[in-house]
Amino acid sequence: MDFVWNDGGRAAGGYVGLTGDCVTRAIAIATGKVYRDVYSELGDAALKSPRNGVPAEIAAVYLRERAWQRSNGFGKEFVLGDLPKGVVVVHLSWRDETSQHLCTVIDHVVHDTWNPGDDDDYIVECYWTCPNVSRDTTLPIPGPKRRISKEQEVTQREFDRVLKRLRALDSTAINRASTEGEKRNALRMMQNLMLRHNLSRDDIVNDDDVKHVQFTRIACPVNGRRACDWERKLASYVTQQIFPTIQWYWSTKGHRTFFWFYGPLVDVQNGIALFRELLLTIAAAAQLQYGGCVRGSGASYAEGYVSGLPRSESDSAGKDEQVMSERALIQTRTIALHSAADQWLDLECNIELSTTSGSGRNYHDDAAESRGKLHGAQHKLTVPGGPKRITQQ
Repeated sequence: MDFVWNDGGRAAGGYVGLTGDCVTRAIAIATGKVYRDVYSELGDAALKSPRNGVPAEIAAVYLRERAWQRSNGFGKEFVLGDLPKGVVVVHLSWRDETSQHLCTVIDHVVHDTWNPGDDDDYIVECYWTCPNVSRDTTLPIPGPKRRISKEQEVTQREFDRVLKRLRALDSTAINRASTEGEKRNALRMMQNLMLRHNLSRDDIVNDDDVKHVQFTRIACPVNGRRACDWERKLASYVTQQIFPTIQWYWSTKGHRTFFWFYGPLVDVQNGIALFRELLLTIAAAAQLQYGGCVRGSGASYAEGYVSGLPRSESDSAGKDEQVMSERALIQTRTIALHSAADQWLDLECNIELSTTSGSGRNYHDDAAESRGKLHGAQHKLTVPGGPKRITQQ
């Protein structure tokens, strides 16, 4: 299923932090309106901040008042080909669950921060279309043709000034050198500005932390209902050795296993590209030499191959203090990213992970494993998105 990552303009509007804003995001993408304008209008309609979601009834009224027409989905499976072409706002829900999600589909391509089409548990409650919205879309444009008027540009500059003012007041309020009177005045002015512009403190934080990270999750399906040991170890290798900022989990759907990678957007895209490349390489090598990679000698070979892949040095002995300090900072940020990604997965995708164990082969072949380790150690790893080596001609 085709997918384009799109936050609807949230980051461009100065908003940061984790949020369950699927309604605001979907409507902003579908209508081409400025994210913060949709945010404000939905907040006024719901009589609360739309940061953590908006009731489906509020979204329905909002779309209906703007000439969008509702069509019943009859609880069918979410299949892009069943939707009309053009710009469509789709209301999804989990089977036998109360969790709901709103996303925008443009010319049969999902525009969202993650792809609900990868999960077979989603069904279509209804979908919305509007005859006044242009259907002549050209990918990868994230939405219908939108023209930014001079008034919108002026409004955006004014909003940027408000954010800058709020951040300056916030710095004064938390500055130890400020007097109590200065802190009280700064907090009072912040409160007035945030109430006037329907903002919260989380929306104005401007420090370089995980609140500015763009998260997503992407699935990699493989054949077979049971994930092999070597497949799971390969996923762990990619996430621990190459892209430590991302995490993974696996689930089964029918006769297939899905490996899900989630975390920062670019790292997830590069990580899953590397996982697919290694998966194909190892499976093909095991198939050629042992006739398969699921059980027996083929599985042992594949497991050895993963074990033999190049790894970073774990021994910290002899490292200078500066290197150790840098590693500590990287580890601290990695832990923060993992925590934020778990929260995003729960808040945005309604997923809480649990630990399971299992095996995908029935016996072990030491010779095949040793051969796999040798071949894995000889593998020249090319990391997608990695730094390029510059050579002189």
